[in-house]
Amino acid sequence: MGILVGNSCRLSHEALFERNLSAIDQIIKLDENIDQFYRQIDGQSVQLMSITSPVAQDLRLLSAFIQIVRDLERIGDYAEDLSKIAGKLFRYPSHECMPKIQEMSENTQKMLDLSLTAIINLDGQAYQEIDQLDDQVDQAYTEVYKMLSLQSSYSGSLEAVILLTLSSRHLERMADHANNVARRIRYVVTGARN
Repeated sequence: MGILVGNSCRLSHEALFERNLSAIDQIIKLDENIDQFYRQIDGQSVQLMSITSPVAQDLRLLSAFIQIVRDLERIGDYAEDLSKIAGKLFRYPSHECMPKIQEMSENTQKMLDLSLTAIINLDGQAYQEIDQLDDQVDQAYTEVYKMLSLQSSYSGSLEAVILLTLSSRHLERMADHANNVARRIRYVVTGARN
């Protein structure tokens, strides 16, 4: 599931910044598979909890992974939404905020990659680096928002501004979900919530 979500994020980046519109159809198919994995893992986890009466450590692991798959599923949904936005943005000229949005996308992908590695290695310390990247994404989001909202003499289409605002918001949310994954792994390993 994590690999599929990672592929969706990379394809949404290609759609948005390389104008690869064929990525849109690929992401839609990937999202169907991601949703199927989500339902399957969630169902199996609930079934496992009801059948085995897990002890505290196992229950912590199961509950964290139920939340992790939900976070991954949401990242996949945002990637699909970004690809659809890319299809609509295609007809507009590139805006001056695109490099900042691209930076957000690149940092979000790094965060997701680090989070997936943290899952595999049960690395409870990965959240520190991911949290720093999340701060950078949040800062870039604030800059993009100000850049778009404070334009007093914009002569282009308002739709483009709205789509760019949505793009930056989706990336900010994707980063938050990647950060959640790392924090949940920290919880699994250490029992610490913050």
